[in-house]
Amino acid sequence: MTWQLIKDAIVGKEQDFTSLPLKTAIFVLAIPMILEMMMESLFAVVDIFFVARLGEHAIATVGLTESVIVLVYAMGFGISMAATALISRRFGEKEYKEAGAAAFQLLVVGGVISIFLGIIGWFSAPDILALMGAEPEVIKTGVSYTRIIFAGNTAIMLLFLLNGAFRGAGQAHHAMRTLWIANGFNIVLDPLLIFGIGSWDGYGLEGAAIATTMGRSFGVVYQLYHLFNGKHKLKILRENLHINWEIIKKIMDIALGGMGQFLIDSVSWIALTRMVAEFGSTSLAGYTICSRILIFTILPAWGLSGAAATLVGQNLGAKQPQRAEQAVWLTARYTVIFMASVTGIYLLFSKEMAGFFTSIPAVQDIAAQGLWVIVIGYVFFALGMVVTQAFNGAGDTRTPAWINIGVLWFLEIPLAYVLAFPFGLAHLGIFIAIGFSHSFHALVSFYFFRKGRWKTIQV
Repeated sequence: MTWQLIKDAIVGKEQDFTSLPLKTAIFVLAIPMILEMMMESLFAVVDIFFVARLGEHAIATVGLTESVIVLVYAMGFGISMAATALISRRFGEKEYKEAGAAAFQLLVVGGVISIFLGIIGWFSAPDILALMGAEPEVIKTGVSYTRIIFAGNTAIMLLFLLNGAFRGAGQAHHAMRTLWIANGFNIVLDPLLIFGIGSWDGYGLEGAAIATTMGRSFGVVYQLYHLFNGKHKLKILRENLHINWEIIKKIMDIALGGMGQFLIDSVSWIALTRMVAEFGSTSLAGYTICSRILIFTILPAWGLSGAAATLVGQNLGAKQPQRAEQAVWLTARYTVIFMASVTGIYLLFSKEMAGFFTSIPAVQDIAAQGLWVIVIGYVFFALGMVVTQAFNGAGDTRTPAWINIGVLWFLEIPLAYVLAFPFGLAHLGIFIAIGFSHSFHALVSFYFFRKGRWKTIQV
């Protein structure tokens, strides 16, 4: 029975998640979502694995660019939330044609925003790196990398929002396969374009940016094929190919809260990265490696918690709020178990994991220290991720945004500054602030979830 469910999840058998037993529904949704997020996290790990061979300046460039490109991720993340909320609600109501109309409007919104961001990023790349505190050598070697990443942000944007649409429709297998395709090309192209082959020396750091952009673009082609081929319940029909301002307004209403969540989080991350940059490229390289390793487990847990978003949206659409809440508690239990298990691995093997990415002893020590400190709060992180996804699946993206402002801006940033500078703990103080603040964030989110206002949100 278990193997059949796994097969159904990966192959993509369409299910009615408003009537399927909850444990089965979570299982079927979570498997492709976890695999999808593992592929997304592998993007970050593969890139830093190869880029680390180019030295600490290259690592620092990736870290600084990543801390700013998250602004693009924020846009994609927000629109992705709107996609999941709108399409899951329409699927719960069995309004499949309306779901297709929403999918087309999502493409329009994401495409237009990404073009503007690409133009701004291309021309502002040197200023962005300088503003983030990059050393002159980092700016000299990193401008081209930053420009390519920003120029290719349309692929990032569409990948995010279309996968959100697939997840909302309960077609998580398409989102999973998209990342398989994108990451497969990235793994092959990364070493080839960075280091070259034979007598060709490759493009160096710029090769990493080209490989990532090309990989994501191939994934987007796969997504568009399945949206337009008409073989699934979520499909864009000819009659959907027109601008619908009412739907766009709904998208933006939900997406603004989602963008706010991620932008607030991103500003906090940028501020922390800027603080770390004060301690030099070695500290920044260690911080970057630590962040990339943590992503490898945070994103799969985020994928597991994504099952809660789909189930909340579809069951609220089917007028079953109690079933939606039960889905959240079950998903939270499974996510906590997962995060608790990986906490032990990080605590025991933090130095070895950091050493896999760099042979520079000082960088290894900083990365390992960050892993050891931050994962102490991992169990709380799990609860926070599930509850936040439940809010987003219901279309209540504003509550998590306000929580982010309160905790990340008024607690995490000041605490990190005080611990790092006046108390003299340097990067260790920043790691402590991250672990404590995100644990507290989970408890605040849990409090507002119990109040139940999310059940009354109309989408």
